[in-house]
Amino acid sequence: MSEIWEEDWLNRRYYGDSLPAAAERELHLAARAYGQDERAEEHLHSAIAIAPDHLAVHLGLYKFYFYKGRLREAVATARICLQRSAAELGLDPDWRRVRPGDAQFGSFDAARARFYMFVLKAYGYIQLRLGRLEEGSMVLAKLLELDPGDKIQARVLLDVVQRGGEDDDD
Repeated sequence: MSEIWEEDWLNRRYYGDSLPAAAERELHLAARAYGQDERAEEHLHSAIAIAPDHLAVHLGLYKFYFYKGRLREAVATARICLQRSAAELGLDPDWRRVRPGDAQFGSFDAARARFYMFVLKAYGYIQLRLGRLEEGSMVLAKLLELDPGDKIQARVLLDVVQRGGEDDDD
């Protein structure tokens, strides 16, 4: 990779002005260092230090932990994403107290509400993966309450839990 091309790649902007350029660069550096866990994680924490209130940096750390199989850290980071997303929407920070009318959960065009639901699904899914079936099921049931049309597709996960993890063919 030529140095000029690499600099262009590291300096590209996906988040516009909402995320400081230095934080976004740290996210790109983390992606480049993905195979070097400690180095990638350092870049992700640097991005958080630069822009602690921006969801993108926390989401980056969540994805890193999730794809590395570090589920305990992923669930803690998902919880942070959920709380920050709730704050952006003016929702109760406790997902259990969020109600369908609190945001435009039924509109797939409402990006922030949709993001909240995706984070809630991720949080519930990780709870299930950690063996916390009751908590994960409650999260997914809440998601179905907020999204009765199941656009976020929580039902399939909840059905698997209710069948005890067995496929329909078993």
